[in-house]
Amino acid sequence: MKRIGLFMRIIIAIALGIGLGLVAPDWFIRIFVTFNKVFGNFLSFIIPLIIIGFIIPGIGELGRGAGKLVGLTAVVVYLSTVVAGFLAYFVAYSTFPKFLSASNVNQATHGTGQKLLVSYFDIGMPPIFDIMTALLLAFLIGIGITVVQADGLMKISLELKDIVGKVISAIIIPLLPVHIAGIFMNMTQAGEVAMILQVFVKVFAIILVLHLIILILQFSIAGALNKRNPFRMLRTMVPAYFTALGTQSSAATIPVTLKQVKELGTDEEVADFVVPLCATIHITGSTITLTSVSAAILLLNGHALSLEVMVPFILMLGITMIAAPSVPGGGVMAALGLFTSMLGFDEAMISLAVALYIAQDSFGTATNVTGDGAIAQVIHYFKKKDKVTASKS
Repeated sequence: MKRIGLFMRIIIAIALGIGLGLVAPDWFIRIFVTFNKVFGNFLSFIIPLIIIGFIIPGIGELGRGAGKLVGLTAVVVYLSTVVAGFLAYFVAYSTFPKFLSASNVNQATHGTGQKLLVSYFDIGMPPIFDIMTALLLAFLIGIGITVVQADGLMKISLELKDIVGKVISAIIIPLLPVHIAGIFMNMTQAGEVAMILQVFVKVFAIILVLHLIILILQFSIAGALNKRNPFRMLRTMVPAYFTALGTQSSAATIPVTLKQVKELGTDEEVADFVVPLCATIHITGSTITLTSVSAAILLLNGHALSLEVMVPFILMLGITMIAAPSVPGGGVMAALGLFTSMLGFDEAMISLAVALYIAQDSFGTATNVTGDGAIAQVIHYFKKKDKVTASKS
């Protein structure tokens, strides 16, 4: 199974879950439900540690970067991410209710009248602290490290990041397909899965369109600043897009991304600096997916897409995505805390969000990587403008 990509493992898990849910006896399905319960408790335990492990060194390393260029890049990336989130929200608000009516929600929730099966037993794994405490602590320590130059604390935070990253790559990601198979198995026996799959096929199609729209918007801005054709710039970045589709990792695509960004005519110093940085902090495609998926799940469970809920979520998501690890599934792992603390997701909603996110993760990563070219061109413009200003003065 290790030779099979994560995307294919998720697809196989969903197919097996649906197939077994149709024919397997309840006692067999409850074995997977029990695993899901224990695994879900472990996720709840690890979420605050993921927040601490990624956000502290993320902010600390960003604050110690190359001065003005780092700050400018971080601001441009954050604005790009937030715009992507709001684009996804407004599209979801205007289109999702059309195929998620009250009757659809009722059907998806109650199905054939059967109930979801419960686990044989439960093992409590209470988190060390709640999500909001973890977020506040992470921001406080991360900013503090940059202000007081706490080298020792920075080293500890980087080591914690490595430990948490290992937990994700060695435990959570390998077990996710089993977890997802159990979720779909239980939903299938309860008669819920048909409606949910119909809904998310439509959501998936909308997400892909939004990925294209945000890329056109990013390159239109970069093209306008540099007086270049945005579609020719986009065409130059196509090799990076398709490489990211295959690798499913922004970090693994850096050599190709760097080559294509330099072919755009980007200043070499800017390209060498911005591309590796953006491989970690620029995740607009993933932001669109996370916002769209969370909106669909909220509607599917009878909740309204209110501005009071979604605006703070998108603003916080923009910060959290900057600290997301550049590995397959890293974006959704970093966002788990926001799902719980800001959107009120329960275990089943989180599991569904993870499954749907990973199912399109390759396309989100490809969008992230391609957009790095636009960010590099924007920074290229500002650096060139600074040189002109300096020469005049």
